Amino acid sequence: MSQQELIAAIVREVLAEMSGEKRPFTPSAPSLNGKLHYQRDYPLAKKHPELVKTSTGKSLDKITLDAVLAERVKAEEIRITPQTLEYQAQIAESINRPQLARNMRRAAELTRLSDERMLQIYNALRPNRSTKEELLAIADELERQYDAKICAEFVREAARVYEARGVLRKE
Repeated sequence: MSQQELIAAIVREVLAEMSGEKRPFTPSAPSLNGKLHYQRDYPLAKKHPELVKTSTGKSLDKITLDAVLAERVKAEEIRITPQTLEYQAQIAESINRPQLARNMRRAAELTRLSDERMLQIYNALRPNRSTKEELLAIADELERQYDAKICAEFVREAARVYEARGVLRKE
């Protein structure tokens, strides 16, 4: 597969995901009269493309293969934004999927972390890799440095569960 074919395939996959074919951080747009709802608003890219934007504010119609090849669209702009994840959380809540909504909001918080830091935390959360104190320090970091309260609580819960199950690293 050539580089151009690979890029085209990646762009198609991302656009398909964003339009809901494959598979938010501030309140929904005022014109929608409150929160988004599955029946009315999903998939976002088809029913409300004006709501789905890149991290730099580009609209979906600006994400094209030509734009990627001409470097008018950067890789980081194709990543999902906290706002879009919040919209997806609202849609999940509208069909009584609170766990999915919480996961979307946790993912929105994680967009604030570098890939490197996220992988470090992921590795620290593996059984027998961290002490309870180390996990609690990560939770404090998530809350204070990244305002990631949902993620911080998740790590604190992991520390409690790991302690109960005896899978914390011995000091």
